[in-house]
Amino acid sequence: MMNQDTIERGIKLLLRGFGEDLTREGIVETPKRAAKMYLELLEGMNYTNEQIAEMFGKSFEVNTSQMVVVKDIEAFSMCEHHLALMYDMNISVGYIPNGKVIGLSKIPRIAEMCCKRLQLQEKIGEDIAEVISIATGSEDVIVHITAKHSCVTARGIKSRGSNTVTTTKKGKFIRDYDLTREFIDSLK
Repeated sequence: MMNQDTIERGIKLLLRGFGEDLTREGIVETPKRAAKMYLELLEGMNYTNEQIAEMFGKSFEVNTSQMVVVKDIEAFSMCEHHLALMYDMNISVGYIPNGKVIGLSKIPRIAEMCCKRLQLQEKIGEDIAEVISIATGSEDVIVHITAKHSCVTARGIKSRGSNTVTTTKKGKFIRDYDLTREFIDSLK
């Protein structure tokens, strides 16, 4: 569980490492403000995928095999390697119901909570797919993510125009290329 006091102490150490004067007017409250920000940005670290599915996975019985797609979910996350921002993130989720569906608004909530962790983009897709699978009872889930990574765009290579694209496929989406193509075509 995250601890605000520990985060504040860590921010103070970081600021000292930057050579900042912790008594300077603009900096005095920074550790408290930053700690509160991190508690919000990384809220998902307090929950397992099962708990997220329980929070947002209220389902409804339905007799359909139509693919459900929610696309263009805007999100951001923090890279666990550099504590750097993954931004301009666009997430699309598809699944084939297995006797039940979840409310459409729950899919962006699930995606957002999975992003509110120190993450890798690949792991975000895996986490979203797992939560959707738990919530719907369907193994047939696909998650497509495009994002910019500030560890690539703002430091190192500084490739400002680059995007990272990942696609997580479960169940029928792994075996059925036409089904995957139908999902990808729906994103256009």
